[in-house]
Amino acid sequence: MNSPTLIGAHRAVSKLLENRPESWDVVRFKGLFHRLDRRNAHLAHEMLSLRSTGEVVARAELGGRQEPAEASLPKYLVTETDDLVVNPMWLIGGGIGVSRRAGAVSPDYRVFRSRGALLPRFVHHLLRSQPYLDQYRLYTRAQTTFDRRVQQPDLDNLPLPVPPLEEQRAIANYLDHETARIDTLIEEQLRLIEMLGERRQAVIDRAFTKAGSNSRIVRACLDVVDCPHTTPAVDDDGPFEAVRTASVRSGRYRPGHGLRVSEATWRERNAGGSPSLGDVVFAREGGSAGEASMVPSDAICLGQRMVLLRVDANSCVGEFLLWQLYSKSIQDHFHLSMSGAAAGNIRVSVLRNTPIWLPSLEIQRSVAAHLNEQMAKIDTLSTETEGFIELARERRSALITAAVMGQIDVREVA
Repeated sequence: MNSPTLIGAHRAVSKLLENRPESWDVVRFKGLFHRLDRRNAHLAHEMLSLRSTGEVVARAELGGRQEPAEASLPKYLVTETDDLVVNPMWLIGGGIGVSRRAGAVSPDYRVFRSRGALLPRFVHHLLRSQPYLDQYRLYTRAQTTFDRRVQQPDLDNLPLPVPPLEEQRAIANYLDHETARIDTLIEEQLRLIEMLGERRQAVIDRAFTKAGSNSRIVRACLDVVDCPHTTPAVDDDGPFEAVRTASVRSGRYRPGHGLRVSEATWRERNAGGSPSLGDVVFAREGGSAGEASMVPSDAICLGQRMVLLRVDANSCVGEFLLWQLYSKSIQDHFHLSMSGAAAGNIRVSVLRNTPIWLPSLEIQRSVAAHLNEQMAKIDTLSTETEGFIELARERRSALITAAVMGQIDVREVA
């Protein structure tokens, strides 16, 4: 049995390799692949890109990506079908996969071809299995773009199991079938979440679209408080949380997505107005612009890009205002009023003067109670579905690891 002297730290895979079937060899990466350096000198090959899912796809399919400099195009690496494509700067995120198409990939990538001991489909599952993703992470020094690059000497010395070719083929067939089945289930559940989102929007719109605006946000509030335009000082042991745009999603507050801060920072950032139960926090910038939630407690302060709507309880019910912010008419108003090319920004002046429907408190309470009930049902279904997806992904990962490391005999399973 081939048992090479392994160079470097391989603790993410070494234990599994020790327990491999007796008929399986272990060979270093360098002994199984040779690196290719054929360039797209005549620009004859289709431009490809590697996704974190391991798929090699046409750049044109991705859309919105910055086009490479024309001078770099002849430097692109040619890959053929069944070649292994590696993004060394994003191996820890899944930037590795066997290409199912020919074309040209970034010169920052690496392209390899099997010397014949490993079948391409087996290689794809093996090198994307969780133990190997964990191993790539051990090879990195930091999370900056340069320091997370896996160096070629480390990759060269990466130990790989080498089952007999017929067993590799059986493993690949088994995993292709099983992962496709799991992926189909996940896609169905993702579609269900999408449908629940559509249902959520429809419920909110039914509550507000028939009523015309008769007021503005500023008239429903004691004040509209913008955040200090500085980054809060972080205190990991601080008892307070500075809310950020990641803290609010779909009308719900997400604890732990903000920054921990000290009492002194909390007081400083609340100088313009302290959050209270019944108030609303609102994200005014970035990809989360327009998201909001009720204030969860008075132990928060505003982080960057956040606004506090201090609701006037004499004229407005906070949850009625919250759900109205998510109505299509108001979200469209925000979108049309956004400034900033790179990241959308809802100016505080726009927010203050946003037209809203402000009926009697009795009607507001009734609408809010109805929406709270409906949103709770939808949230429950969404949470259950997300849990199912997480379990399915864990099952998929465990199945791949067990198969490629010889922990199950797929010939018996089949």
